[in-house]
Amino acid sequence: MQAWLVHGGALESARAEWPDAPAPWLDLSTGINPVPWPVERAGPIDWRRLPDETALAGLEAAAARAFGVAPEWVCALPGSEIGLRLLGAMGLAEPVRHQAPGYRTHAEAFAGSMPFAADALAGEGARGGTVLLANPSNPDGVLHDPAALADLARPLAERGGRLIVDEAFADAVPGASLLPWLARGEAPGAIVLRSFGKMFGLAGVRLGFVVAAPDVLAGLRTRLGSWPVSAAAIAIGTVAYADEPWREATRARLAQDCERLEGVLRAHGLAPEGACPLFRLVQVENAGALFARLAARGILTRPFDYAPGWLRIGLPGDAEALARLDRALAHG
Repeated sequence: MQAWLVHGGALESARAEWPDAPAPWLDLSTGINPVPWPVERAGPIDWRRLPDETALAGLEAAAARAFGVAPEWVCALPGSEIGLRLLGAMGLAEPVRHQAPGYRTHAEAFAGSMPFAADALAGEGARGGTVLLANPSNPDGVLHDPAALADLARPLAERGGRLIVDEAFADAVPGASLLPWLARGEAPGAIVLRSFGKMFGLAGVRLGFVVAAPDVLAGLRTRLGSWPVSAAAIAIGTVAYADEPWREATRARLAQDCERLEGVLRAHGLAPEGACPLFRLVQVENAGALFARLAARGILTRPFDYAPGWLRIGLPGDAEALARLDRALAHG
């Protein structure tokens, strides 16, 4: 299977397939903020020492303040995908169901997990077990009302089950998070995963979090062992989560930039879908042909093997990148 059908960011595979494409490549295959948080604000990083437990606790406290929850409800991870796979190994209540379409990892992390459609979500609480979804979803950008998710968590908890919500993109969507309900005790048993790399544009830091009751986190910490995240992740994440002015300004910029992206897509007869400002999904008769045409012009987007009519297009980082996409869509 071609690498670009598995994950975004498969630039090396694309370069090998289209060696004559103009450089530099414009990578629109991921849902990552193209204007990252300035890492120099974190200051120097001491690479000579193992990550410090006190500093790790400081990172979790900084993230907790940003999330609006108590620090003891936050566990740092080397990426939220690791958290999903660890949860899948913890023997959570069955049956397990995941929303589809969605992340490939959601189907892989829980053995025997069965898919359900987004419009069938309301009925999942009565079935008990474990329900897994992303909010906003990926790749279609569907956004569930967090109040409705809290209403789903309660009947699941009454039956010994859990709701797991992957909020990898929620930082970029004000009002999307379930965490206020979790903090008030109104989403019992729920587990929320958060990603640092998407909103802050620093996927290479490999930092994520599980937000859940302390008894759940105790099992995760045992599995993670000592030094679960790097000294760099601790230093960068601690300062970045305290940088509320940057986060507020970035949310506003992302919304404006996404409006501009939508304008370009509509100008070429495409109908953008989704509620996450970091990407838009378009449906065309042959998305593979459009993907290849853009790739030949050095623009990488995200096709899907299970949906040959879908193409996800990430947010260009500046006016020049948006103009390049505009020109590529206009020719061919």
